[in-house]
Amino acid sequence: MISVQNLTKDYDTHRAIDHLNFTAEKGEVLGFLGPNGAGKTTTMRILTGFMSPTSGTATIDGLDVMEDSLKVRHKVGYLPETVPLYEDMRVFDYLKFMGQLHKVQEIDERVAEVLIQVGMDDRSQSLIKNLSKGMRQRVGLGQALLHHPDVLILDEPTIGLDPKQIKEVRNLIKSIGKERTVMLSTHILSEAQQICDRVIIINKGRIVAEDAPENLQGRVSALRVVYVRVSEKTDQAATALRELPGVLSVKVLETGRIEVENVRESDVRPGIARKLVESGYDLLELTPESVNLEDIFLKLTREASSENPPLEPEPNDSQESEA
Repeated sequence: MISVQNLTKDYDTHRAIDHLNFTAEKGEVLGFLGPNGAGKTTTMRILTGFMSPTSGTATIDGLDVMEDSLKVRHKVGYLPETVPLYEDMRVFDYLKFMGQLHKVQEIDERVAEVLIQVGMDDRSQSLIKNLSKGMRQRVGLGQALLHHPDVLILDEPTIGLDPKQIKEVRNLIKSIGKERTVMLSTHILSEAQQICDRVIIINKGRIVAEDAPENLQGRVSALRVVYVRVSEKTDQAATALRELPGVLSVKVLETGRIEVENVRESDVRPGIARKLVESGYDLLELTPESVNLEDIFLKLTREASSENPPLEPEPNDSQESEA
């Protein structure tokens, strides 16, 4: 379990993260989303003990990440965005070395098991410097899994992978997430939508949204949009729909569909169906607008930026790097 309370990190005059509060439970995959420079990597580095916060607390299974740093590192598997690999080592030897640092028992058997898990068993004797970027990413994921961590923290875990590898890693993360706490950052919004149980959207160091992906869909706009199609007399049908309570606007599109905008709190679909049928129109389509996580992400981060404009200059690359 991850628990973060009022976590804050300052780089000189720039506040990278600002009083973050969230938890991630065992058996949960938590997505951590945000634009470049939002504070995602800083948060992950604090959780893994690589840097200290300015204020606030972060715990892993009840252990403070600073006061109990060594114990925390035994409980956490970490995949940084840029995986630190020893390029002159062979894949098997590298993973064995990393397992020995974690004092993994029956290390040869465990390395062989992890190589199969990440799909690298056929490259166990390859030199790391001869591997593609995607294969190196999988080796990095393997080292994060070696010591059976209770918590897995992954920074852009599928970056550099081909579509087949991405699908395999996503399935692996979902499988791991059934037994462990998994927190991952990603810029691939469809990825978060597919594998995360809950999503946190962060912007300029602050949380702007936190919910299950499907629950965030209703927050993207103050309006709801419904598309309607009738068999004939589209203009007359549109005129009839403008009389319905809760409807803000109605317009006929070039495709022949009718676009109906209504207030967020009101679901006018039953009224639309009733009105059209009672007026003698043949109703062929009644479809709500599809809203995906990308729409939500752009909407919420845009709103947060306008409400909380930055007061300090952004840090340079040595302060906060968000790829």
